[in-house]
Order: sequence, then C-alpha cells, then structure tokens
Amino acid sequence: MTARALSSSTSPLPPARFAGYDRQTWKEIAHLLVNLPLGVAGFVYVVATLATGGALAVTVVGLPLLAGALLGARLLGRAERARARKLLGLRIDEPSPMPKQRGHGFFSWLWSSLKDPVGWRTMLYSFMRLPWGVLTFAVTLVGLFVLWPVLPYLVRGLTNADRAMVRGLLSPSDELERRIVELESDRGVVVDTAAADLRRIERDLHDGAQARLVALAMGLGLAKEKLLEGQADDTVAAMVDEAHGEVKLALQELRDLARGIHPAVLTDRGLDAALSSLAARCTVPVKVTADLPHRPAAAIEGIAYFTVSELLQNVSKHSGARSASVDVWRADQRLLIQVGDDGRGGASLDGGTGMAGLADRLGAVDGLFVIESPQGGPTTITAELPWRDRDRAAQA
Repeated sequence: MTARALSSSTSPLPPARFAGYDRQTWKEIAHLLVNLPLGVAGFVYVVATLATGGALAVTVVGLPLLAGALLGARLLGRAERARARKLLGLRIDEPSPMPKQRGHGFFSWLWSSLKDPVGWRTMLYSFMRLPWGVLTFAVTLVGLFVLWPVLPYLVRGLTNADRAMVRGLLSPSDELERRIVELESDRGVVVDTAAADLRRIERDLHDGAQARLVALAMGLGLAKEKLLEGQADDTVAAMVDEAHGEVKLALQELRDLARGIHPAVLTDRGLDAALSSLAARCTVPVKVTADLPHRPAAAIEGIAYFTVSELLQNVSKHSGARSASVDVWRADQRLLIQVGDDGRGGASLDGGTGMAGLADRLGAVDGLFVIESPQGGPTTITAELPWRDRDRAAQA
C-alpha cells in the first residue's frame, strides 16, 4: 500500500500592476469570461440530471441515472482542474479513482457511485458556477471598457476567489479520502483471504484426515466382524495393525493442519522460536535473527509468521539458493521482517510465487511489501507491519 501525495499548488504569479496587461492577466481575463458559458453548461447538467434522476428514483432507472450523472460530474471536475492549470497556474492532484468493487455486481457499482464524494462536490461546484459566472463575466466585460486602469487588480481578486473554490471543491479530500478508498479495498482483500483460507482448511480436512478416518472405520469394522465370527487369526491382527498406522497418519495430518492455522509453538513460545522451527524445515540453511523487546499482538505475530513461512517456501522451491537469512526487529511502531537469499533472483509480484497475495495481505493491515531481486540475485524481501502491543491480560 503506497500513499499518494494530495496537494495543490499555485505557480508564482506576477504581481498585478496598475493598467498592466501582461500574459498572466490576459489568461485570467479569459478564464473569467469563459466562466459564464461553462457555468451555464454545468448548471444545466446538474439541474437536468438531478431533477430527472430524482423524479425517476421510484423507478428502476432513476438511481442508475443519478450514478451515471455523478460519474459524468467527475469528468467535468477533471476539465475544470485542467482549465485552472492552464489559465490560473493552479495545479491540483486528481482525486482518488473510484474504488474497484470485487464483487463486480451492478448493485455494488451503483452504491459506490451514489456515495462518491468527489462527484457530489463537483455537482455543487457546477451548480454554484452560474451566479458566479454571471458576476465575473459582467465585471470583466465592463472593466475592459470602463475600468481598464484598475482591471488587473479586479481580475486578480476574482481569480483568487476562483482558485479558492477550485481548491475547496475540486481538490482531493486530503488524507481522509485516500484512507477511505484504501480501507474499502483492503476490506475486500481481507474477506477474500479469509474465504480462501476456509476453503483450504475444508479441502485439507476432506482429502486428508477425513479420508484416513473413513478408511480406519472401515478397517476396524471388518476386523470386528472377523472377531465376532471367531476368526482371531493373523488376518485380524494385520487389519488392526493397519488401522493403528492410519490413526497415526491421521493424527499427523491434523497436527500439520493445526500448524497451518496457528502453530502451537507460536502461541507458546513466540515469534523467535516459531521462525526457528520454520527455518529447521526449510531445505536451504537459514540463519534466524530476532531482536524483539517483547511480543507483538497475536494478530500481527501470526501475519509475520505466515509471511516468513511463505517466503521460505519460495526460497526452497524457486530460488536455487545455498543459504538464506531471516531478520526480525522493531523500529518505532513498526515490525520489520527481512528475508534474503543468495539464489538466482528475479522474484516479482507477478511471478506466480504468491508474492502478490502476500502484498495484498500486508496491505490489508496497513503494511508494506518491498522486493529487491535483480536477475542473478541476491534477493532481499522486506515486509513491514504496524506494531501493536500484546494485551498483557490476554498474554497472562
């Protein structure tokens, strides 16, 4: 998850001068004269779409019409920001795009469009522009013939009001808007990840332990029948021995499944011991260094554990490395994880090794995921998570 700077700026303008008509002054005059026709067009668009959509809101076409009008208002806002850049020297970042709806359904698109703050602010801006456009057109036109000695000062004052309106209604809603968009997207990532984990657990239970327990029940049933028939021979002993082996395998698979959900060593002994256990199972020698003053919150600890687990699996399967390292430490209010190897490199988010999924999971909790993996290696992957202290009562 990366932050995008939200800012507006005005390039240095030459000072207004008595009876001074420089290039910037003529640009500002043009801007004020164009306010009227554009104000009329924007006012008609807002009134027509809102009136029509509101009147038809009781039908199936009213709300989609309003949603489409708000999307169109975004285009009007973009054009106004471009005009402000060209004629007023005012540069404003574009607002955040509409968040992508993971369901891709019509109603999710409709609801997202109807609550779009950027579209509604642009509608308000376009509605206000008509009376303001009449005023600026009249003052500027009269000033060109009657008040031309002081017109540069009038023009500068009017365009400063224009700049204030553009900043107030057409600029991004500072950090709050960006965070809302990111959190809406991250919520979808969390839901999808949880659903995928549930499907994986169900699949592992069905294909592993459940199948073995079914075979165990059938084997014990056959052995019981033979015992009831008085056939207490080597065949029954072999069947019981086979059932005993199935029990041990089923228990092992259940332990592996439980470790995949939340390993006992992580709960009992913390991240340092859990990462050492992961390193011992890796096919590449791994050096683990953990410098944590105390344990973080259980949720952050779990995410860190499974992040390292996924990265070490990639080292084993894809890197061709001879050695690897895992470093974990705390810096201010962040938990940092760095996994490196001396393999062939070339790792990327679109490489099909689960990196994109890891980046999404970390982004969902306001984390970061950075890959440095040139072709030929070495590879260094840095993950960053917010630090939250463990609840002392829960820890006890």
